[in-house]
Amino acid sequence: MTRLLCATGNPGKLREFRLAASHAPVEIELLPNFREIPPCVEDGATFEENAIIKARHYGRNAAGLLFADDSGLEVDALGGAPGVYSARFSGPDATDAGNNRLLLEKLRGVEKRTARFVCAIALVEGEQIRGIYRGAVEGVILDEARGSAGFGYDPLFYYAPFGCTFGEASDERKFSVSHRGQALVAMLQDLVKA
Repeated sequence: MTRLLCATGNPGKLREFRLAASHAPVEIELLPNFREIPPCVEDGATFEENAIIKARHYGRNAAGLLFADDSGLEVDALGGAPGVYSARFSGPDATDAGNNRLLLEKLRGVEKRTARFVCAIALVEGEQIRGIYRGAVEGVILDEARGSAGFGYDPLFYYAPFGCTFGEASDERKFSVSHRGQALVAMLQDLVKA
């Protein structure tokens, strides 16, 4: 069984990564000393750049393979915002509720509300890049939150093939099509081939 270390402070992401790995010969663990390592500055202009920055930063402290992701929401009517600033959209002390409120405020009166979730994962060994994987899923931002599952913008993100928001879908169902699921599955398939 392949052991992969993950560098994330987001318990929702870690739960989703482990869910995806449950069907593969892979064990995903949080980097043991993750909370003791000073966080890196995520100053990349793209999800891929930020994933690489994070993976290299934490990879220096890992024995073996480690991955980190950067993911977020791109809203067409907002020129792709919040984008790489998704987690801190409403400021340095942002919360999911604050980010969702600000998003709805900025979209008030906007008819075309198409959006996508994007995820980039960087896999490293030490600081050496072993692969970069990307996933995206298209949806629409609703006028109000629906559902309490998931995290982040999930309750506002309506996915037409499901007929509901990601906040109304089970973790398993969401992950079967999500941006994070696509990127992780691509990474796992690559590892199996190696």
